[in-house]
Amino acid sequence: MKKRLMIHGMHCASCSAQIQSALAKQPGVISAGVNFAAEKLDLEFDENKISLKKIQEITAKLGYQTMEEGEMGGHHHEGNILKLKKTFWISFFLGLPLVYLAMAEMLGLPAFHFSTGVIIIFEFILATGILYASRALWLNGAKRLIQLKPDMDSLVFVGTGAAYFYSLFAGISFLLKMNSAMPALYFESAGFILVFISLGKYLEAVTKGKTGEAIKGLAELQPKFATVIRSGKESEIPIVEVIVNDIIKIKPGEKIPVDGLVIEGYSGVDEKMITGESIPVEKSKGDRVIGATVNQTGELTIKASKVGADTMLSQIIRVVEDAINSKSPIQLLADKISFYFVPVVIFLAIISFGVWMLAGQSFAFALTVFVSVLIIACPCALGLATPVAVMMGTGLAAKRGILIKSNKALEIARKINLVVFDKTGTLTKGEPIVTDVVSFSAENVMVLAASLEKKSEHPLAKAILNKIKKEKLLDVKEFNAIPGRGVVGIIEDKRILLGNARLLAENKIKTSSEVENSIEKLESQGKTLMILASENKILGIIALADTVRSTSKSAIADLRKKGKKVVIITGDNKRVGDAIGRELVVDEVIANVLPAEKANAIKELQKKGNIVAMVGDGINDAPALAQADLGIAFSSGTDIALDSGEIILVKNDARDVLTAIELSGYTFRKIRQNLFWAFFYNIIGIPVAAGVLYPVMGVLLNPAIAAFAMAFSSVSVVLNALSMKIYKN
Repeated sequence: MKKRLMIHGMHCASCSAQIQSALAKQPGVISAGVNFAAEKLDLEFDENKISLKKIQEITAKLGYQTMEEGEMGGHHHEGNILKLKKTFWISFFLGLPLVYLAMAEMLGLPAFHFSTGVIIIFEFILATGILYASRALWLNGAKRLIQLKPDMDSLVFVGTGAAYFYSLFAGISFLLKMNSAMPALYFESAGFILVFISLGKYLEAVTKGKTGEAIKGLAELQPKFATVIRSGKESEIPIVEVIVNDIIKIKPGEKIPVDGLVIEGYSGVDEKMITGESIPVEKSKGDRVIGATVNQTGELTIKASKVGADTMLSQIIRVVEDAINSKSPIQLLADKISFYFVPVVIFLAIISFGVWMLAGQSFAFALTVFVSVLIIACPCALGLATPVAVMMGTGLAAKRGILIKSNKALEIARKINLVVFDKTGTLTKGEPIVTDVVSFSAENVMVLAASLEKKSEHPLAKAILNKIKKEKLLDVKEFNAIPGRGVVGIIEDKRILLGNARLLAENKIKTSSEVENSIEKLESQGKTLMILASENKILGIIALADTVRSTSKSAIADLRKKGKKVVIITGDNKRVGDAIGRELVVDEVIANVLPAEKANAIKELQKKGNIVAMVGDGINDAPALAQADLGIAFSSGTDIALDSGEIILVKNDARDVLTAIELSGYTFRKIRQNLFWAFFYNIIGIPVAAGVLYPVMGVLLNPAIAAFAMAFSSVSVVLNALSMKIYKN
């Protein structure tokens, strides 16, 4: 069983790593993937070995609340932001006088002339107030430490706790006359560390929420009500009550509530929110419409074909969310580092403290180093680096009608150097028409052909039947469709074959020079041929031509300009394939390939060192799409071929292949930037906090500055991801 749960209570990337590690050890849990940025847990488990309730109990023991999507409520994130905002402002207003008391003279500001004892008491009260405001952070950090599963909050707890309790002890000693010298107090450090930490958490929550706006925006596209006609009466009902086959009326300016088929009316429909296409699409009787698109000019009456979770909009949201919650190798590496990060930082802080004590420095000096090392370390930036960029990247793609189903697909797309296009239905419209009929020894070539094809669902069969709508067809016995070859049947006691040259060869039917000349002439024009034969005799040839999509030529030209090799793969013979290849200007044509053989053709291209993307219509190309390094499928009508490709092109536009590749490269540049700064920050920050510059430059990092730097590192990573909004292709 697969489940997606919302998680409440995660504070940093090491939290998500702990949950994953704990669940992975449980018998029956097949996989558990936690997305820190999206606050979601993707589960796959065996119900016979472990229940969902048991999994939720395990996460609860770790200190995290899990609920199924929808249970936690849409206002959970907003409520959390308000709570963090309140904590920050309380801490800030208590922190200002605390810092003033402690540092006024140092900063050359007018100082309060209170006695040392009064200053100690005031600082204690203010610092304790800040600590109380941030008590959730402290309690969580202490709890994780006791469980021997420390996280980011544990680092803050140990660091600020050491500064606070040392200052408390020193202050009490002075007040009780146990120590006559003015003590070194760190109340302001402990206080302002918590101020900066609360600011960082607040800003992180705000900016993190913005990265999910693409999905939120998609979810808000669907109208809340629909006007249905039931028993001849019109009534407005909630969208959740609409059922399949309901008759729905949509007035000009209204959103189409569900996917459906137009049964009456004519209008232009704005589909850009789903497909990214800016020009309204004309709709009339028989045309399909997509839910959440906007009816512009005329009134439409539609029959609902897909509702609820089956609509195209729901599928898009599900695909985008799956991509966000999936993990690429680069994210798994960051998660692994985050898991070990906190224990390593605590160890480094203790070592730094010990080294400075052994070097003869004061306890206060060593404590400053200890606190600074703990506070400056930031696994949050590591944990956020990939998911926030992926959230933005998949959102940008979805707005352009490109659905990226996994993080892995997003990562591999940028590496593609060779793109293989299936011809029919991908580069062409997949709607062939009969252009020529050549008769050799039968006058009723089209009637015989149509009679055979009436039981077939192949696009070529439909073209032949469309050509001969009014003719009376003949009875066919023992009909058999042979994939990649044609059809065979008995008509008027004669075995009739209709198919390609391979079908003729397998049935040992020979062709004359007259037939060969006709075949060569028609195929050189890029036409697909269906040869009609009986016994050992050619009866005629039917030539069909498929219209090349208007965008195919420019799509291939753009890919080649970017250094990508382009290959066409087709079941047509070499002459037909080469004619299309010449028209579209590609690097190679692989012709005469059966659907089952396409995967092997992809494998051969991969053996030559190519990283291959296969672009197909998702129907008979599934094996090739699976074999390719990246499968890209055109959506089929309003049905997104969810199992066919790793990237779905909603607009069925070959130009979106390059857009997907470029978006992948752009997203991963952002991920690399984020990871670089997250690693660089810690590689530089921790040694500086440990005091490596002190012997040379006399510089020692103030713990409060370390807290500000730590908070800024997480926020900067998210802001860098948010800058992706300006992307234009």
